[in-house]
Amino acid sequence: MNEARTEIKVKRVSSRKRSRDSWKTHLIPARKRGGGGGEELCPRNWKLSSIMADIKAVEYCSDSEDLFGDYDSILEDSSLLAKLDDAEQNERQRDLQTNAVDQQQDFTSLRPSKPSVYGVQRRSSEDVLTDSILDGLGDEPFEDLPASQLEFQERVNENAKKSRLQDVDKTSTPFRSADAKRDTEDKTKRQTKARRSVADQLKRTMLCNAAAPSELSRSVVLKEAVVSEEISVAMLAMETVSAQTTDLGPFFGLPTKVKDLIYNLRGIKSLYDWQETCLNLDCVHQRKNLIYSLPTSGGKTLVAEILILRELLCRKKDCLFILPYISLVQEKVRGLASFGLELDFMVEEYAGSKGKFPPMKKRKQRSLYIATIEKAHSLVNSLIETDRLDHLGLVVVDELHMLGDGSRGAVIEMTLAKVLYVSKMTQIIGMSATLGNIKDLQTFLKAENYTNDFRPVQLKEYVKLNDTIYEVDPKEEDCFRLSRPLNYKYSSSMQKIDPDHIIALVTEVIPNHSCLVFCPTKKNCENVASMICKYLKEDFLRHREKEKSVLLRDLKDSGNGSVCPVLRRTVPFGLAYHHSGLTSEERKLVEEAYSNGVLCLLTCTSTLAAGINLPARRVILRSPYVATDFLKRSQYKQMVGRAGRAGIDTEGESILILQDRDRNMAKNLVCAPMESCYSNLMHGDGKGVLSLILSLIGLNITQSVAQIWDFLCGTLLYVQQQQLCVEKSLQDVVQQCVDFLKEKNLVTASADAHGESLQVTKLGRATFKGSVDLTRSDELYSDLSKGLEGLLLNSYLHLVYLVTPYDMISQCKPDWMIYFRQFTLLSAAEQKMSATVGVPESFVARKAAGQTVKKSMNMVVVSRMYLALVLFSLLKETNLWSVSDKFQLSRGFIQTLLSSSSAFCSCVLHFTEELEEFWPFRALLTELTRRLSYCVQAELIPLMEVVGVMESRAKQLYNAGYKTLTHLANADPAVLSKTIENLHKKQANLIVASAKMLLNEKAAALQEEVDELLMMPIDFPSASQTQQLT
Repeated sequence: MNEARTEIKVKRVSSRKRSRDSWKTHLIPARKRGGGGGEELCPRNWKLSSIMADIKAVEYCSDSEDLFGDYDSILEDSSLLAKLDDAEQNERQRDLQTNAVDQQQDFTSLRPSKPSVYGVQRRSSEDVLTDSILDGLGDEPFEDLPASQLEFQERVNENAKKSRLQDVDKTSTPFRSADAKRDTEDKTKRQTKARRSVADQLKRTMLCNAAAPSELSRSVVLKEAVVSEEISVAMLAMETVSAQTTDLGPFFGLPTKVKDLIYNLRGIKSLYDWQETCLNLDCVHQRKNLIYSLPTSGGKTLVAEILILRELLCRKKDCLFILPYISLVQEKVRGLASFGLELDFMVEEYAGSKGKFPPMKKRKQRSLYIATIEKAHSLVNSLIETDRLDHLGLVVVDELHMLGDGSRGAVIEMTLAKVLYVSKMTQIIGMSATLGNIKDLQTFLKAENYTNDFRPVQLKEYVKLNDTIYEVDPKEEDCFRLSRPLNYKYSSSMQKIDPDHIIALVTEVIPNHSCLVFCPTKKNCENVASMICKYLKEDFLRHREKEKSVLLRDLKDSGNGSVCPVLRRTVPFGLAYHHSGLTSEERKLVEEAYSNGVLCLLTCTSTLAAGINLPARRVILRSPYVATDFLKRSQYKQMVGRAGRAGIDTEGESILILQDRDRNMAKNLVCAPMESCYSNLMHGDGKGVLSLILSLIGLNITQSVAQIWDFLCGTLLYVQQQQLCVEKSLQDVVQQCVDFLKEKNLVTASADAHGESLQVTKLGRATFKGSVDLTRSDELYSDLSKGLEGLLLNSYLHLVYLVTPYDMISQCKPDWMIYFRQFTLLSAAEQKMSATVGVPESFVARKAAGQTVKKSMNMVVVSRMYLALVLFSLLKETNLWSVSDKFQLSRGFIQTLLSSSSAFCSCVLHFTEELEEFWPFRALLTELTRRLSYCVQAELIPLMEVVGVMESRAKQLYNAGYKTLTHLANADPAVLSKTIENLHKKQANLIVASAKMLLNEKAAALQEEVDELLMMPIDFPSASQTQQLT
């Protein structure tokens, strides 16, 4: 037995794969589960050898096979295993250590290359590897084993019960005599086998564990548990060798299923090197705050999503993902819904009028809240108020550099400062562009910083002066190095129409490659697209002609039979424009067509660079201006960062078109260091500080000026006070703000033992809970109070006027003839209401006739009523195109007005909920919010609630029989894509996944209500208390 040893080679004979759903409960590394210390490293020179003597070697499976991914039977035949069984019994009988005989045992044929004396491997800091855990198998027979294993099981049942060593301080290899040991040692020394990698050793160890004889009995569920335990052991072993490898588990501590989902849903097979490095940073494992900065299109979001999934699945905590725009929120909700369904967590949208405050409690599921900047702030406030902020394990902020972006930057700072102050357990991850003063942000967030200049595609930056192209090179004295002349023959007439040679630049890449042309104004976008079409060859019309005709038909359906005349002319050539003048549905169709290659060129404004990711082979900047303002470096970098499509292009290029007068300014633009980011709490005469202090008092975070100061010491404003508080100190600013809040009757002060105590008034509470501008809160209160005196209930006009946003008034100047024409169409009651708020018919008639009006009028009220008429017409007709024609306003502006009104209506609703005198508004505004959110026929609203379903798609679904959310959630994506015209399979999958997620969310909310109703009250009186009362 001991004289000759042959290595056992095992061949996989069953190809049946078994479900891996049970992995997810076992895939957290031991150190993440709070496991103890004593981590020890495996030596590199483990060898797999047999304890058998006279057994013929059998072919073994390839080392490259994935034992974890395709777990199945690896037993070849019963004779081999029976001999193994007999051999083991003989060895155990000679074992000098009898104390483990009664324990259930298994063995791994894993030995060090140089066995120690007595055949027992000594435990050290370099030679520990966890044994196989094929234990706990019961007496129920397997029902689905291969014939070879069933035969083996019958033989095994006749033998004595097998035992298995469970002492982790020893190997499970049976003991041998000292003579045999020395013989083995001599033979082992003579062997010259190559050392294998740790991963290889682990796989081969699993082979032997699976081949070891054991009482195979139990249900399929337990077999799955065996697989999960084996993987858990592998993960633990990998942790012990973290010095040799960066991999802490199958997929960064997450189930392999997550990796499979990323590949199946995103097509991503592997991560970039920087992503792996970032995910394996010590600060990430220690859950410290982190800011990581990379160029545009570097893959920042995927890292954030993996960290979010780890928080949801491993730590069982909720997460908040903050994005700057509604469109990005909706895109991310749609993209992560499938992950939520597969991995059992909720994905909730907080954008526009959507979102519940506070969010519904969920006992069984975790939630990922995806929110805009403003909604995220309201959400954090509601969690603080209900003492649930500790349930939030992770906050991720995209575009963290927007801290320096006016009032929205102030809201981000308030949100993060509150999280830092109230919860010490919540981790903050910030994704940012490269900044010049990143250390200020690190100090504010108490965060580590990771920076990399990685781009998946190399970017080359150029500028065009006259008819010459120069490459941007900071090493050159002028920053520009001659690249090439522009070779394109222009006629004199063509030179007049296109003096900047845009046609020459775009025709070098289209139609075979994509191109983006950034223009300074919306009108310029349309003009440039039309101009290019005039000089394109007819070959462009034949390029993907069928798909372009489908796009035009979709655009017509989205416009209820109307198509923008510019798009009707440019789309056949593969061109389109993209700016806020388009409706959200038109923009979505254009974006999808561009992404799919149907459109090869977009003329767009700078907002495209900040929104959805639409890369191009070449990016052209029509001018270094946005409207009349010269570009900022951050804006420039964001635009040129769209150049280069990962996986398609080998390089990307940007071309900035310059005039001689802009040459010097352009040098600073392309070669200057990155801009710095500064706090905006003092923006707009300190509105941010005022709003912050009011909410701190209202949420009972602070009750005195001293406590307010203590809080402000944790803000970015405090870090940068030397640069920002020049005229007066920050402490003076705090005192001035408190005094202002008292004057506005938003805060009151009372004396107590500790000095002055601050409390929020009812109006103050309504202001911060409704996220209402402090300077407008008294005006809103006044408008609502007047509205109650003569509220018009037989028409929506009065309610619509009350929720028309104040900040939209300056963006629209009334056309008096249209104003008068629409005014005359109102009923007598509606005209009377208009006169009551301050807009009589006589005034509108005089203005329309061009006459002067001696009586002074409040023009804010007049303009607000004009916008209310636009919304009122839209609610009645639900046809955006006809309202656009009627009021001579762009479709995009009307849709923005509608979206802003919906969000403000939600704010006013929360405002009125805090004030008892406004109780009649609650029910009325709830329904109006719903109507404004979708502005479609009532039967389409349930379908429009699904992210990604626009009006035209909702009509298609409704006509096809999918009339409710339940219908859509239960639809087969394959059938849906065949039933609905121009609906691709991928889109159908996203729609069905979003519908299922929304349905789950609604069902979970109802279930929580049921559970709460049936739950025994905490303060339920006991029998003794009842007796005392009697």
